[in-house]
Order: sequence, then C-alpha cells, then structure tokens
Amino acid sequence: MRLKKCKPKFLARVALSGLLTYLLFLPGDVLSQTPFYQGKTITIIQGREPGGTGDMRVRAVLPYLRKYIPGNPAIVTEFIPGAGGRKAANHIYRSVRPDGLTIGNVGTGLVANAILGEPGVQYDLDKLIYLGSPNSATHYVFVTRKELGLNSLERLRGASGLRIGAQSVGHDIYINGRLFAWILGLKDPKFVTGYSGPEVDLALMRGEVDARVNIADTVLQRTPDWVEKRLVDFHAILEIPIGDKHPRFAHLPELEAFARSDRERKLLALNRAFRLTGSPYILPPGTPKERVQILQEAIRKTFQDPEFHKEFKKLSGDDPTPLMPEAHERAIKELPRDAEVIALFKKLAGAELLPPR
Repeated sequence: MRLKKCKPKFLARVALSGLLTYLLFLPGDVLSQTPFYQGKTITIIQGREPGGTGDMRVRAVLPYLRKYIPGNPAIVTEFIPGAGGRKAANHIYRSVRPDGLTIGNVGTGLVANAILGEPGVQYDLDKLIYLGSPNSATHYVFVTRKELGLNSLERLRGASGLRIGAQSVGHDIYINGRLFAWILGLKDPKFVTGYSGPEVDLALMRGEVDARVNIADTVLQRTPDWVEKRLVDFHAILEIPIGDKHPRFAHLPELEAFARSDRERKLLALNRAFRLTGSPYILPPGTPKERVQILQEAIRKTFQDPEFHKEFKKLSGDDPTPLMPEAHERAIKELPRDAEVIALFKKLAGAELLPPR
C-alpha cells in the first residue's frame, strides 16, 4: 500500500492545533510570566516588642529577602508581643491565611514553650513550616549593676533578693536569667518583667533592677559603655554551642562549670538545643508548596549574601550563624524530649519559685 505525502500547510495546521490544545489545558500560573509575589505585600509578624535584638535581626533580613523573592514584593512588619512569643505563634498557626503572604518570626520561646507544654500554646510545633533562622550559635552573659559591688562569685551568692529584669515569663532572656540564678546558686532572686529589651538596660542603669542576662554581642553593640566604662560586673557566660568562645568574654566562666549533677548538665544541654533553633521564620500549615519553596530559596540566598552578613553585624552586633530550612526542620525533629529534664526546665521557665537544687 502506498502512503500519500502530507502537504506542508496541512502539517502546519495540525501542529498549530495540537499546540493550542496543549496550552488550553495548562494551569494559568504556568502560562503567566508574572511572578506570584509581584505587586503584593508580605507581612512579617514578630513575636516581640520593636527595638530589641530580635527586631534588629529581622530588619537586617528584610531588604535581602525582598531582593531574592521573584517579583520583589513590599515587606512590612507587625508586632504581637507577649507570653514569650505564644501570642504571635498562636496567631500565625490558627488565624493567618496560608497563602504565603504572612510570615512569622518568633524567638526561641516558640520551641521551648511547645516542648515544655506551657499553658496557652495552641500551635503544633511539628506542623509549622520552617524557613530557617539567621542565628543559631549565641552567647548569654549575666551582669549586675556596678554600684552593688558584687565583683566576685562569693559576693554575688551572698546578696539576697537580687531583682533580675526581663521581658516576659517564657521569653528566652527571662528563662536564661532564671537558669543563671539557679545554677549560680543565688539567694532568693526576684524576677521583674514587663520591659522591652532596651528598657531592661535602662531599668538596670536607673536601679529599678539589679541584674539581667543579655546576648554578649548585643551588650557590645547596644551598651558598649557597660564594658568601656565598667558600668556593670560580668559574672558568667553561657556558650551555645558549648566550647564556642566569645572573643571579648572568653575569660568568663562557662555556666556549666557551676553544675552539680548530671541532671543539671542535661538541663543546660536542653536549653542549648532550644537556642540552637534560633529565631525561626515560620509559615502556617497548608501554605502552598510552590510558595514555600520560593520563600525558602529566598532565605537561602539571603543568608549566603556577604552584604547581608555585614548588615546583620551592623544592626545586631552579632555575626550571623544561619540555620538553613532543611537543617531547621531536622533540628526541630531531633530536639531532646527527656520527660524528667523537661519537667525541671518547665519549672525554671515558669513564674513559680525556683526549685531546690
């Protein structure tokens, strides 16, 4: 049987018809050349007061995140402080529309509050979507007002009723303040809350509180006079991870040196694990996968940008120690969940009196 040759015009019509049929059934977003985020506004909800270290870290991220999201959307921030980040986390988990246009940034209390089963936690840590954190390693120092004359461990332990300032019950500065007080063996310490981060500094200088914990690099960036003019006494440091020496405070004893038992060392290890998850950028469950991937890739590029590193250092006083999205998800899954140690940590994180050692 002899086949007939097809005419070129007929072949062209068939090809065109097939192409039109293919395009007709493609999803609209494949046909569109306009990035999803073009012309849109992303809101970043912060679980803190404005002006503190956490806010400075977010400000450092914003211009680079906008740069690396295709479409370069506008980015604005809102603040929902309170309950150690629980209010903001609950809002993001329960109330935010999962459309990729609202991102949360909550401090380390996000993880600690959930693992400890603190009252008011209405989010599932394992169902949130993680975009990463610009900080994971850090150092906390414990300081007292110079006027108190507590320039030795013996004098510090001999002082009764020291007022230790912090933001709120459950905030990581509050928890670390309680941890220092307990491990150092302070006598009947009092914990005064209701401040923002910078307000605790002012309260210390005015004599409204006697002591506080802060991030070492924040001290150097925000209150350099404390070091240069010796306005405070520095007593101990908490290294996260342990062994990561701070160049300016390497002479301070590490808090674990004061631990008396394996239980106390395990408590410090759990605290370090919480802090290594950093200040997570999160999305609510149900956010479309393709938008999650866009935001995760933008975060990766932001954290890898040398100019971001400079801006982060400038605004927060600290070098970034990024935790990428995949590592962040893995860190959440691998958190220690020892019931006995968690029960002890929960007492330290709460508002009740410190437990006996």
